[in-house]
Amino acid sequence: MGYDQGVTPAEPARLLRIQEVAADTGLTPRTIRYYEELGLLAPAARSEGAYRLYDTEDLERLRFIRGLRDDAGFSLADIGQLLEDEQARTRNREQFRATTDAAARRAIVVDALVRVDRQVSTLRRKIGRLETMIEEAEERRAHLSGHLEDIEAGREHSHAGTDSPTLPPAGSRR
Repeated sequence: MGYDQGVTPAEPARLLRIQEVAADTGLTPRTIRYYEELGLLAPAARSEGAYRLYDTEDLERLRFIRGLRDDAGFSLADIGQLLEDEQARTRNREQFRATTDAAARRAIVVDALVRVDRQVSTLRRKIGRLETMIEEAEERRAHLSGHLEDIEAGREHSHAGTDSPTLPPAGSRR
């Protein structure tokens, strides 16, 4: 889980204005500004005219957010929590490597475990919702297949759970 934070290039990264970022990511400038308001993104810089400027890491983060939102169907609140946990994971790794104090390392690992458990819980909830949606779709499919079987057999389909009797096909005796 996580977006590629990449390696810092040797040459300075080109900063893009919001219109360019919108065109590149398939998001609207309004959506990008909204993500900023929610704290999901912060522009890398501002121009002299106070225009938002974005770097490659911002583009990757926006693509990651869009994938979680569009492809995986996560809410923006879930995305915010997942991103926060990913940022904390990076910080924890740096802090863990920077200290040899056992108590500090323990606290870092405990924090990391809490965050991973939260990510797993979020993902399991999503799986549960998707499994429910699949079950409902399979029930609809079975219901429609029953209709098709009845049509092909020349029978009127009975609706389970209704009080009305099933009528025999026209011209047949009961």
